Amino acid sequence: MVASWLTALERLAHAREKAGLTRALRPRSADDPVVDLAGNDYLGLAVHPAVVASAGRALVAYGLGATGSRLVRGSTDAHAGLERDLADWLGTESALVFSSGYLANLGAVRALAQYGTLVVSDRYNHASLIDGCRTSGTEVVVAPHADPVGVAEILDGHPGRPAVVVTESIFSVDGDLAPLAALHEVTTARGALLLVDDAHAVGILGPQGAGGVAAAGLAGAPDVVVTATMSKSLGGAGGVVAGPQQLVRHLVDTGRTFIYDTALPPAVAAGVHEALRVARAADDRRALLRSRAALTMSRLSAAGLRVSDPAAAVLSVWAPGPEAALTWAADCRDRGVAVGCFRPPSTPDGSSRLRLTLNAGVSAEDFERALDVIVECAP
Repeated sequence: MVASWLTALERLAHAREKAGLTRALRPRSADDPVVDLAGNDYLGLAVHPAVVASAGRALVAYGLGATGSRLVRGSTDAHAGLERDLADWLGTESALVFSSGYLANLGAVRALAQYGTLVVSDRYNHASLIDGCRTSGTEVVVAPHADPVGVAEILDGHPGRPAVVVTESIFSVDGDLAPLAALHEVTTARGALLLVDDAHAVGILGPQGAGGVAAAGLAGAPDVVVTATMSKSLGGAGGVVAGPQQLVRHLVDTGRTFIYDTALPPAVAAGVHEALRVARAADDRRALLRSRAALTMSRLSAAGLRVSDPAAAVLSVWAPGPEAALTWAADCRDRGVAVGCFRPPSTPDGSSRLRLTLNAGVSAEDFERALDVIVECAP
């Protein structure tokens, strides 16, 4: 029996290798010298002195971990203060911190998708939203990408039924922006809720970097729920669900990904809280990211590469196939530039590409060199 199931796993691994879909862990040192265009630290706050100092003070005060779930011993002053300021920043009545953005999305979708609810999910949604839909126990319809008319047709085909429309704001692969205002018009007219994963827009778009929902003028709308991760622009870890107080109460009482999970370490919560303060005042960093996004698209397009039009700090560069994408990313890495390599199933359309994530903490000289390397290593 043991031999048979291990043999089956080996066959699956061989099939993935033939298809160019193997993955590898590559541990990095603290002084890793590569130019980082693969990580998600958009504002460069993971190493900001004030952020690191705040986390260090909390580490001394609270110790390494939270020591329990939020409902046992895991809730601290650090969590409560972070939640208050997240709600204020995002313009919502309340906010609840999870240990990861993935768990926040699972919890939010499952909380909103009660029995009999129709869930309408954008075709390009992140895996965490897809998994939330799959485990919701209710009917899920996949909508055409960023298509309010398509969403309206789906909802109109289920009149009178409670519904939730699920989308990202900035989509995580190509970096395009969802038409949030138009989607909200569709959901409001039909009595549906709108759930927006703002992970790649928080810190980048909107007033004081409050995100794509705020940029669309929807902050605080009673029929809009916002989720986000704190592992991107805020440079730390953890996730948040923000919306009406009744939703947060429901999650505290019933959310399995909240109740049964050990809390985010207090030191991380404190560091993220300081990063939030820095991010709100970081208009200069946001302006730098906008200029770098425009420069990246211009330079790579001029070199004959197909590049997505970035709405924030994420963009993709198409590769001929999964093996070509792997080789391209490896060649860049060998020349000191880290880029993301996205292949199926991470890409919703089945194509492969490099994903570039811009970082305001990278020097101008290193950034220019990184663009040269990407062009020179192109297949």
